[in-house]
Amino acid sequence: MNPQLFHEPFFQVTLPLMGTIIVATWAMVSINNRRLDDLKDSIKDLRDSLNKRMDNIENLLRQYGERITRLEERTSPIHR
Repeated sequence: MNPQLFHEPFFQVTLPLMGTIIVATWAMVSINNRRLDDLKDSIKDLRDSLNKRMDNIENLLRQYGERITRLEERTSPIHR
């Protein structure tokens, strides 16, 4: 048997196939990392927006509480 015959399929078929798989895997990992970074940025933006809205609601409720307290003080039959 000629040992040259066994090495040729490896270099002609397996090596290019492995190279293609390695490049495709690297490309997918690179794309997925960028997508994950985009997702993290979107979540951070949503969290910041939600925090701003909650702060606005807290301020509004605080203002309503102060207004109710002033109205109660002005309309209360018992003066403090």
